[in-house]
Amino acid sequence: MTVTLDSRELNRATLARQLLLERSELTVPQALERLLGLQAQTPQTWYVGLWTSLAGYTPEETSGLLAEGGLLRIALMRGTIHLVTVEDALWLRPLVEPVIERGTRGAFGRKLVGLDLAELAAVGRAAFAERALTYAELGKLLTEHFPAYDGAAMAQTVRAVVPLVQVPPRGLWGRSGPVAHLPVEQWPGRALEPAPDVEQLVLRQLAGFGPCTVRDIQQWSGLTRLTEVLDRLRPQLVVFRDEQGRELFDLPDAPRPPADTPAPVRYLYDFDNLLLSHADRSRVLTVDFADQGFAGVNEMPRSVLLDGFVAATWRHAAPKGEAVLTVRPFRRLTPGERDGLVTEGELLSRFLAPKAARHEVRITAPEPG
Repeated sequence: MTVTLDSRELNRATLARQLLLERSELTVPQALERLLGLQAQTPQTWYVGLWTSLAGYTPEETSGLLAEGGLLRIALMRGTIHLVTVEDALWLRPLVEPVIERGTRGAFGRKLVGLDLAELAAVGRAAFAERALTYAELGKLLTEHFPAYDGAAMAQTVRAVVPLVQVPPRGLWGRSGPVAHLPVEQWPGRALEPAPDVEQLVLRQLAGFGPCTVRDIQQWSGLTRLTEVLDRLRPQLVVFRDEQGRELFDLPDAPRPPADTPAPVRYLYDFDNLLLSHADRSRVLTVDFADQGFAGVNEMPRSVLLDGFVAATWRHAAPKGEAVLTVRPFRRLTPGERDGLVTEGELLSRFLAPKAARHEVRITAPEPG
């Protein structure tokens, strides 16, 4: 008989994999391998994800690894920029490249009808011979070779077929820089794996996000037709069902804490993979952000977990050295929850604005209804 896991059991299992039940002693590279990267299209908000997950975390070492090419920000799962170790980038990129190509064709393919894409890729690679380029700079160079085609569409297509790394100083802690790129073969100077195994991708995903349905794994990766891969792996996996009767696959020895395991207050960053990597997000998200005023706005909420589930959003500002972290709860809070929000929020504020003279956590009243 197949065991059923309820939403709280799924919640605690996922939080354990994501290092959110207790801060881990792992190094940054070890944590990124465990999590299979952090979504990191913003320059720096993802540092909060590491601070939330790792004991005693400070950003300088991570920034140094990024500056040296030991960590990379590169388009991977779902076509989005992720922060990963070099070793993971080299096998993940070939596996998810079809996802990036598919999305690029859908967005820009009509502007490039008739263009030889192999020739475009060759010209695009050659354009990076002397220096890193922004997409605008790349597009301008490409139009010199292909004047009949749209420069922006060509630049994005080169991004799809050439593994481009977003290079420092973009992404370094406390610094800024242009959104410039180099092929991974130039930065950090490593070749992609020629034949990576999709089964490795599935097993690593389960380690970081499981237990998962097939659709969950497809949502996380952007890949399709993974049912046959799970069928091949089935003998080495354990299988559960969720409360809707859907099959959940997992690694036999992966952590699955009891449903009543305490889950501390955790502040998430705006593109945290915890909220983006499952087809059914109800294991952590039981509210609709649109109902909370985020419909139609160009903003991804920064969320707060209370008892393991999203129950608030937060913002931080530090004008003139006065740092204020504002929490907007979705419901009434218990005194213990308020205390936890303030304690953790003050620590986060000090991380984000270490030079501020004063730090304050403000908790607004929940919206009525």
